Amino acid sequence: MCQPNPRRTRVLGVLLVALLFSQFPSPAARLVDPVKVDAQTEKVIGGALKYLAANQMPNGAWFGIDNREKQYPIAMTAYTLMAFLAAGHLPGEGEFGDNVARATKYLIDSVDEEGLIGDKGSGQYMYFHGIATIALAEIYGQTRDGSLRQKLDRLVKVIISSQNAEGGWRYKPYVSDADISVTVLQVVALRAAKNGGLKVPQKTIDDAVGYVRSCYVKGDGGFSYQPNKDSGFARTAAAIYSLQVCGQYDDPKVKTGSEYLFENFSGNERYFTYGNFYAAPAQYMIGGKTWADWYAKIKGHLLAEVKPLAGGKHFWESGHNGSPGPLWTTAVNAMILAMPYHYIPLYQR
Repeated sequence: MCQPNPRRTRVLGVLLVALLFSQFPSPAARLVDPVKVDAQTEKVIGGALKYLAANQMPNGAWFGIDNREKQYPIAMTAYTLMAFLAAGHLPGEGEFGDNVARATKYLIDSVDEEGLIGDKGSGQYMYFHGIATIALAEIYGQTRDGSLRQKLDRLVKVIISSQNAEGGWRYKPYVSDADISVTVLQVVALRAAKNGGLKVPQKTIDDAVGYVRSCYVKGDGGFSYQPNKDSGFARTAAAIYSLQVCGQYDDPKVKTGSEYLFENFSGNERYFTYGNFYAAPAQYMIGGKTWADWYAKIKGHLLAEVKPLAGGKHFWESGHNGSPGPLWTTAVNAMILAMPYHYIPLYQR
């Protein structure tokens, strides 16, 4: 089973309490998360991490599978790292500390002198750049690894320089048009980097908020892929999470977006796994009954769908059409289930 590192549990417990008291002026009841990881869920999380560890490549990377081809090593490695981080594993710490260390080195070594990471010929480059920056920023924030700081700074500068006049981002690492699915990864990356002490211009954040708000659909309370288009589950999850990591916790659009997610939750959603990668932390940051109800809903679905394997491993099949495969789905789902451990600072207000 997934057993968080005892020493790190004590240290982070102190830090978390300090963080909560400094950030939440509301009643003390909000300092206690009513959501806990029960024994069954903990067993599944541990089994999922075993499955992921067993499928790590010798160079530290993970790959998605599409038509039996190995693809997306940067993005897959970053998503998988988030699962291990959510369960309390850092480079060299915890049962899977070696896996995390090798994956971290793989990502660090993949950042070039210009601060670019990923398949530069890909039509979806900034997806890879964004999630890799998130993972590395979270690791830097918790380890203060000096070898990572310079690379992370370059990654962040690419994001800042790629923002367009409307405040959003698109697929390539230069100014173009924008959409909510690329924008969310960049603003989350900037928030993670800022948490770690890196400089992020306030104008960059303010402009991003403006773009996200422009995607709001007044008729149903959801958000669209781009302004003046139809709303959707994954788009709404990405949008309200973006607003929250930009500090807009009390924006009324966050509340209506949260309600939209509850109303449109479906295991048959085409982008179910992708959407819940954002929906879970968005509802978590709202907290209270909203988070408790959401976790119960998503946990029930995930535990009903998980598949057991020999050796105590667990995995989930591909989450939707076009998914990069079971490794990605398993990484995202394990991360979601592990969120009540409170190990990822990015998910705190």
